[in-house]
Amino acid sequence: MNQSSVLIKGVRLYGEGDPVDVLVTDGQIAEIGTGLVADLDLVEVIDAEGQVLLPGFVDLHTHLREPGREYTETIETGSAAAALGGFTAVFAMANTDPVADSPVVTDHVWKRGRDVGLVDVHPVGAVTVGLEGKKLTEMGLMAQGAAQVRMFSDDGKCVDDPLIMRRALEYASGLGVLIAQHAEEPRLTVDAVAHEGPNAARLGLAGWPRSAEESIVARDAILARDAGARVHICHASTAGTVELIKWAKAQGISITAEVTPHHLLLDDSRLADYDGRNRVNPPLREASDAEALRQALADGVIDCVATDHAPHAEHEKMCEFAHARPGMLGLQTALSVVVETMVTPGLLSWRDVARVMSEAPAAIVGLPDQGRPLAVGEPANLTVVNADATWTVQGTDLASRSDNTPYESMTLPATVTLTMLRGKITARDGQSPA
Repeated sequence: MNQSSVLIKGVRLYGEGDPVDVLVTDGQIAEIGTGLVADLDLVEVIDAEGQVLLPGFVDLHTHLREPGREYTETIETGSAAAALGGFTAVFAMANTDPVADSPVVTDHVWKRGRDVGLVDVHPVGAVTVGLEGKKLTEMGLMAQGAAQVRMFSDDGKCVDDPLIMRRALEYASGLGVLIAQHAEEPRLTVDAVAHEGPNAARLGLAGWPRSAEESIVARDAILARDAGARVHICHASTAGTVELIKWAKAQGISITAEVTPHHLLLDDSRLADYDGRNRVNPPLREASDAEALRQALADGVIDCVATDHAPHAEHEKMCEFAHARPGMLGLQTALSVVVETMVTPGLLSWRDVARVMSEAPAAIVGLPDQGRPLAVGEPANLTVVNADATWTVQGTDLASRSDNTPYESMTLPATVTLTMLRGKITARDGQSPA
């Protein structure tokens, strides 16, 4: 053994069975057993008695804002937030400035993530040049670059032209990469800022109909079917989307979907005070939609949880609701919200949490070294969770450069006490770098 060895004592794998000790050496799980003894000169011992050990989480949907909007987030601050949230890999969306539509940008993001070293930062390449929806990017060059881009999305905007989307799916299929769609028919959401329903009407806010999302989900499922391609639906938000994904999967269409923590927990009743922190795309829907999303995640209709972590500066949020920029912080609160909405009510077990936050997202994008089993010889990408703890969210205390959390002052269950990336401690007891 050497200095890179860590012994985690008393954890329950997947929250099941009796506590065991886990020895990590040279970036791998070297031994799992009871009563493991370590040479204290060579091995760091961490007492995690009774806590839950899970594989490190994978987030398919993160906005790290670098390059171009470093005043709201950087790869460094976003990586720290990710590590503190238990994540070991994140996918950084392409709507940066300049847009990540060439290997120059995607390779830069990849390199910056490597330099920071707290989490694997995988850049998402744009589907269309400049996110303009008119011309496909050179996806092949980005896939072959240093970053080996695995997923492409114009997230923030929808690839709304059906022919462009069809060509993108065909191109992606040939490359073995994934298209992730921000499902929003833009002609139905002009000036829309809130879910189209009684609350928006009462508050005088322009409505965003469910049909704007559902019409694109249905269209893209059919396009993927005909192209023999895979498609991934970002931030599913309606009960109708759930039914469409269920239908598409029953047809044998290769479709996957993610749900955000905020769409699991929050609904549009929160808009009553016009707080810009609650503005997000797609908007918070009705309580019945949140209930349908929770059930769909429990049933496996929705495959995984993704944060859509979207930092904004104070002046971009503390303004008239209709002018607030859409998006919420999500990395440090994701696990707690999943526990609150899914584990505590009995909809998911801890093993299921590993599936929806680690195994499934890694499988969707084909990451070979993430979402792996907790077994000897596997990479030590690990998260330790104190399931019995609670904490109160304070935006200013979060690692992000921004503080636009919708969970301000809420008390949430479960804390991440340790995160490891290939055996290196990246977060510990609320500190990152540890």
